[in-house]
Amino acid sequence: MRIAPLKVALVILLALSGAFAQNSKNKNAVPVLPGSEYSGMYAFLKEGEFVQISVEEKGHVSGFVSRYGDLESDRGAFLDHFFKTGKLEGSKLSFTTEIVHGISFDFQGSIERGEGKKPGDEAFYVLKGTLTETSTDANKKSTSNSREVALKSFPQDMVPTPPSRK
Repeated sequence: MRIAPLKVALVILLALSGAFAQNSKNKNAVPVLPGSEYSGMYAFLKEGEFVQISVEEKGHVSGFVSRYGDLESDRGAFLDHFFKTGKLEGSKLSFTTEIVHGISFDFQGSIERGEGKKPGDEAFYVLKGTLTETSTDANKKSTSNSREVALKSFPQDMVPTPPSRK
């Protein structure tokens, strides 16, 4: 009847290995940042243009607007406007971009649930708010144009590779 003690030892060994594996998983778990679920690509004003948002610690937001140039000198060229400032407080989002070819953007609004059914679907999240485009001419004269926008999240399987910052 030596089989019974062997079974008991085997059960104890399996229980300890399961507890050890569970403990190892918890130690290696990456904490989820509040708001990080909003990180990703969102459609911008024209087909092919987009906004990349990355939510970081303490509500800091980094990213960029990637758009087609519309001046005579840059028409059709892809321009990247990196965020100068960006902040997320709850669902309230704001960002201001650097000036590129005399144009900058300012967004004040919120991130809301969209019509997408599950995370990763197109329009699962939507950036809703006021987008202000500021143009500065060669004489340093600025003109601002504001509009209400609803920028839909891209489906996750269609997210393009972000450009490197030059």
